[in-house]
Amino acid sequence: MTTPRRPSGARHPGRAPASRETFSSRFGLLVTMIGVAVGLGNVWRFPYMAGEFGGAPFVLFYVLMAALVGVPALMAEWTLGRATRRGPVGAFVVAGVPGGRLIGWCFFAVVLAATAYYTNAVGWVLFHAAAEVAGVVGLDIDPSRVLPPAEGFDAGSFARQLASTGVVIAACAAVLLKGLRRGIEKISGIVLPILLVILCVLIVRGLTLDGAAAGVEWYVLKFDASALSGSVMLAALGQAVFSLSLGGTYMVVYGSYLREDEPLLSGAAWTAAGDITAGLLAGLAIFPAVFALGLEPAAGPGLLFSTLPAVFDGIPAGAVFGLLFFTGLAGAAWLSDIAAFEVLIAGLTDNTGLSRRQAVIGCAATVFVLAIPSMINMRIFVPWDLAFGSGMQTIGALIAALTVGWALGRGRALRQAGASALLLFWVRFVVPSAILLVGIWWMLTDVLGVVVL
Repeated sequence: MTTPRRPSGARHPGRAPASRETFSSRFGLLVTMIGVAVGLGNVWRFPYMAGEFGGAPFVLFYVLMAALVGVPALMAEWTLGRATRRGPVGAFVVAGVPGGRLIGWCFFAVVLAATAYYTNAVGWVLFHAAAEVAGVVGLDIDPSRVLPPAEGFDAGSFARQLASTGVVIAACAAVLLKGLRRGIEKISGIVLPILLVILCVLIVRGLTLDGAAAGVEWYVLKFDASALSGSVMLAALGQAVFSLSLGGTYMVVYGSYLREDEPLLSGAAWTAAGDITAGLLAGLAIFPAVFALGLEPAAGPGLLFSTLPAVFDGIPAGAVFGLLFFTGLAGAAWLSDIAAFEVLIAGLTDNTGLSRRQAVIGCAATVFVLAIPSMINMRIFVPWDLAFGSGMQTIGALIAALTVGWALGRGRALRQAGASALLLFWVRFVVPSAILLVGIWWMLTDVLGVVVL
């Protein structure tokens, strides 16, 4: 009698895979990591969060959090991934975290939920890009008809979202089936430079509009310390975590693809710099034009999808600029959605008997089903975004930093990070303290109504 052979895709959570694909070059690493970070998190979410939370105070605190918390937290997650050569499920087990397997699967569930609503938003972008293309060739399609209503149910919007989301998922799956180098890395190297050029063109156009200076002042110059409330600080920290794709998931997986000789500090610093720059450029491409036309910056998640089309309608050659913007945004959103799917696929191939192809198909089908609730209306979408986009990912970043700082072991952490004891101290104490203090500040000022300072 022969012993049944374990399926080739199965993995033991505490054992590193025998072979794991790595990035082909440093350039491939940087464009992929910046592509992971730069997407709707920067071009859609950052401007709408800045609009919701008062402009300059939010922007300043976001930059501080991205630099002081984001860079060391990113290094910590890369360290965890490279040291274990695992995604989050196996990484927390190998690091010796109590209940590590359960924690890893919980984070997997968070990414699954976040990917579902995020993919729906990518579908909105795709529909807008298609509408802009149609407009250039003389067809009139109202792009706002894809957006879910503020409340209630709209069958037309729902059907358009189903179709758009399905196309996005299929496009992601096509790349993911090719793997890291031939798929994700190659596409990132093409799309990211194109997005940068498009943003620069839009900034120049926006700054030449009459009244644009008011938008620049509100966005980066008009700082009021009294406006730096707990909600603003928490939102800025959450945005830094979200846009850098922290949370003990994305960057742990991509850390497992890093070569052993790759310096983490410079890679993390360049990734954060690219992420911050993309967010600031997106704001400069949007808010000067919004103020020039007398529109409302605090339009929430619909800022890009309802306000910006009005901007493009109100300026010369607006159809061309609208086409450039939404095409570039669709590319960036696609990249970051691919990154989200990769976390799910790595989790399944590392810890189950599924092949990569089976994992891609299974994840695609599951995400499509889970995206349906957020298509109904904004009363479902917005809380989902805040819970899984800011809250749960911030908790994940905290746990990942604590894992590297305390559970992984001082010697192993320093060796993997290639860093000084000061940086390890920062990961052990400063990053967790900053996350906890901002959370406490928000709880006191915005939940309990206590006046602090």
